[in-house]
Amino acid sequence: MPRSRPATVARPAETGVHDGLAYAMWHPDAGRAVRGGVVILHGAGSAKESHYDFARLVRSAGYLAIAFDLRGHGESDGPLDGRALGDVAAMAALLRSRLPDPRAPLVLRGSSMGGYLALLAASRAGAAAVVAICPAEAAGLRRGLRGGALHFTADEPALDAFFAEHDLAQAVGRLEMPLLLLHAEGDERVPVEHSRALAGLAPSPESRLITVPGGHHRSVQHDPELQAASLSFIERVTGAA
Repeated sequence: MPRSRPATVARPAETGVHDGLAYAMWHPDAGRAVRGGVVILHGAGSAKESHYDFARLVRSAGYLAIAFDLRGHGESDGPLDGRALGDVAAMAALLRSRLPDPRAPLVLRGSSMGGYLALLAASRAGAAAVVAICPAEAAGLRRGLRGGALHFTADEPALDAFFAEHDLAQAVGRLEMPLLLLHAEGDERVPVEHSRALAGLAPSPESRLITVPGGHHRSVQHDPELQAASLSFIERVTGAA
């Protein structure tokens, strides 16, 4: 029988801690033109490693990618609190500092609570576009926080106040950049109607909503076909298609 060969996957080119936030960064192969950057945000109770698959995908297409642990998660310092949007902006600035051209487009891609934060932080981070997968609702996050359903370390009073202050409907209505929303119709945590309502508020004519039958809250983020659709959207809105 022929010998099996172990599969090899791209490893992060850089790992570290920036302002208390643990991150991993991927660079395209040497000599390849860099198209831009993608900041990847995980959901509640998750960690950066859960989204290495998407980081490798966008790296293979010529984008720098950074995934990081939100506070209260993984290897990052301190509880999750009202600093969350500043943390997203800090990771965007770190990634931009590694781009050969700091004016190159940068995209935020977030899942669940990460999608919620990506939408809120888009303007502050100078994003050219946002990809939000099953973005969480502020009311649902507050219920989960108060009921102990969110499994991470939090400054509960500060985070509850943050959720109360930041409503996605208003934030999406003010977005100046294209938005891609992806949602499983079988999502048991965040109803698909939430993304449908947000899609109707997005001002950019380049914004899109993709819903898929069945599935569950975590199924969309790792689906190869939907990851490819996200990459295609990123390429189109950043002028790289």
